[in-house]
Amino acid sequence: MDIKKTKQNIILAGQVAVEELIKVAKEKIVDSGEDITADRLKNAAATKKLAIFDAFEILKKIEEEENIINDKPKEVKEEQAFKGFAEGRSRK
Repeated sequence: MDIKKTKQNIILAGQVAVEELIKVAKEKIVDSGEDITADRLKNAAATKKLAIFDAFEILKKIEEEENIINDKPKEVKEEQAFKGFAEGRSRK
């Protein structure tokens, strides 16, 4: 089994999944019938939110895997920790 080819197939499948999630996100939250309950609206909105976050997560993983396949170095992001006034001014 060729792992590189398998990863490329998974990436293609992930792109199709993202397209489907976008379709879900674009749909109306609920039909505008009169019997819309708050619970139903809340569940529908949560479903849309989940679809959007899942799409972004899949895209991020696709990008990471494409970088691995193409031998691109991984970007290192330096996290900025919150420092209070005293911590920022202290000498170590």
